[in-house]
Amino acid sequence: MNLPETILVIDDEVQIRRLLEITLSSNGFKISEAGNGKDGLIAAAMNHPALIILDLGLPDTEGIEILKKIREWYQKPIIILSVKSSEDVIINALDNGANDYLTKPFRTGELLARIRVALRHDKGSEDNPNLTFGTLTIDLANHIARKNDDILKLTSTEFLLLALLAKNSGRVLTHQNILK
Repeated sequence: MNLPETILVIDDEVQIRRLLEITLSSNGFKISEAGNGKDGLIAAAMNHPALIILDLGLPDTEGIEILKKIREWYQKPIIILSVKSSEDVIINALDNGANDYLTKPFRTGELLARIRVALRHDKGSEDNPNLTFGTLTIDLANHIARKNDDILKLTSTEFLLLALLAKNSGRVLTHQNILK
């Protein structure tokens, strides 16, 4: 039996959170909620959700700033759900790490379809547990690293660090991100 996947909803509107709670829970998802950016960051770190739905109009911090902070360490899908509908705002959100963008008011069926697509794409990225960089191959499923087909002898910590850096190739990781 599969456990329900958790979706974190970060939105300051209680009515939207209730609507999403009813809609998502009736479709087999577990819901976690936050009414502002600070609580959203904490909930994302503590609950490890499968997907985040983020509003850009938060009372304490701009949603785009929350998006950037979450993207420093969170790799799973983020869907923006906002009343802001200008092309510049949508492009900015997508360029800063959002996987999708839906404007309010929204159709719940469409949101559910977009959630399914995002989760399917995320699962698809996990299907190939090998990362390759030139002659270096990292087998994530079996915790094996090879250089020129020779197995590298790495401690568990060394392998986890190598895998973290490989998964985040091209990104800057802070000391705190690495320690997490």
